[in-house]
Amino acid sequence: MKDELEPGRLSAADVLRVGLGGLRARPARVVLSALGIAIGIATMVAVIGISSSGKEDLLRRLDRLGTNLLTVKPGDTLFGEKAELPEAAPEMVRRIGPVTAVGATGSVDATVRRTGMIPEEVTHGIAVQAATIELLDTLEVGTASGAWLNSATARYPGVVLGDLAARRLGVGQAGGRVWIGGRWFTVLGVLRPAELAPEIDRSVLVGWDAAQRYLGFDGHPTTIYERSADAAVGDVRSGLARTVSPERPEEIEVGRPSDALEARAAAEGAFTGLLLGLGAVALLVGGVGVANTMVISVLERRREIGLRRSLGATRGQVRVQFLAESLLLSAFGGAAGTAAGAAVTAGYALWKGWPPVVPVWAVGAALAATLAIGTAAGLYPAMRAARLPPTTALAAA
Repeated sequence: MKDELEPGRLSAADVLRVGLGGLRARPARVVLSALGIAIGIATMVAVIGISSSGKEDLLRRLDRLGTNLLTVKPGDTLFGEKAELPEAAPEMVRRIGPVTAVGATGSVDATVRRTGMIPEEVTHGIAVQAATIELLDTLEVGTASGAWLNSATARYPGVVLGDLAARRLGVGQAGGRVWIGGRWFTVLGVLRPAELAPEIDRSVLVGWDAAQRYLGFDGHPTTIYERSADAAVGDVRSGLARTVSPERPEEIEVGRPSDALEARAAAEGAFTGLLLGLGAVALLVGGVGVANTMVISVLERRREIGLRRSLGATRGQVRVQFLAESLLLSAFGGAAGTAAGAAVTAGYALWKGWPPVVPVWAVGAALAATLAIGTAAGLYPAMRAARLPPTTALAAA
């Protein structure tokens, strides 16, 4: 029986060694080609990581602030006029079984200024509002300086400033005075930011009784804030309008401030999709660069291919060699891009005060995309190299 020559087999280690050898021969070209892949992967990982970090921060804020805060505001009447909440509306809401806390504010027709010498038209966008004593506990907002209103101070000309109002008035702490309605009011305290009630940040809050006595407040609330047990939020929300205004519930608007935060997260998610598309385009361009590099490599190394074929290498082994080089080239770019994207995510999250989050699936998807790009980019050059006849390759200059 005639002995047949069998081609040598390439182990995984041999393929890796041959592939690395081909890349080491042209380091500058390899770096530039891998850079295109790295930029695309870094963009995608950073976009996903920053978006995930922002969502994680939002979830933590919602856990801290709670999603059980509801607001009640007057809507419009049948004739298009502004409706009015009854004076007893806060007490009516407080009688609802699952309700745990109720606070209210009422709009006051007055302006606040640093001194009486400033024109009334210069308001800096600050509103003057009457506030119930229970408001702070309902909103779960603390004071940055001084104290909140109590049963004694709520009857006298004293105010508590919202965070933004204090900054616009140039009042950093309790103890100063502001000019409201033709008289001085003592600053009793300054609030911390109210994330679920930004309108409070822009307000100067006066005690309910003091607002009626000194500023002509009519006693009708304009916003009622209510907290209830988490499991009962849906039931309470459905019954609030009818409780506040049994005869005209359609004139009452009930909202949940935490919905605004979730809506903003959804809007940011749509923007994230756009950035991911741009990252995918960058990755595609990087893949084209890798394919171009491999095609040129095949043209430049025809003598090497011919020599290997003459020494017994099969077409499959030549094909595997160039495919391995393409995969390694893409893998280097993908690894560098993943690391860069994670670093950008961590830096941006720390700058914004967010928890840095890079989902494991994002890293896996980035690496999978890298290998897919490497395979697609190297397949044609590898097949072209395998089809070169040994005599033609050796005769190439």
